[in-house]
Amino acid sequence: MKYVWKKMNKTKAIKMHLEKYGYIDTWKAIELYNATRLSAIIHNLRKNYGLNIISERIEFVDIYGTSSHYVKYILIKDKEEE
Repeated sequence: MKYVWKKMNKTKAIKMHLEKYGYIDTWKAIELYNATRLSAIIHNLRKNYGLNIISERIEFVDIYGTSSHYVKYILIKDKEEE
C-alpha cells in the first residue's frame, strides 16, 4: 500500500500550533517553524480560515537598554469549540 502524505507548510503548522497551544509569538514561530513572516501567516489564517486571532503587543527592554517589542498572537475559540 502506498501512503500519500499531505504536504505540511508553515501556515498549516502555525494553525495547528494555535489550535493546540492557543497562542504563538514571533520568536517561537521562528524557532519552531522557521516562519519569519508570521504576520502574513496570521493574516492568511484570519482571511482564509476565518480564525479569530487577536494581536497582543509585548514591550520589553533589550540587553542594550533599548525599548523594543514583539507580537503575541492569541487564538480566540468559540464557546461551541471548547
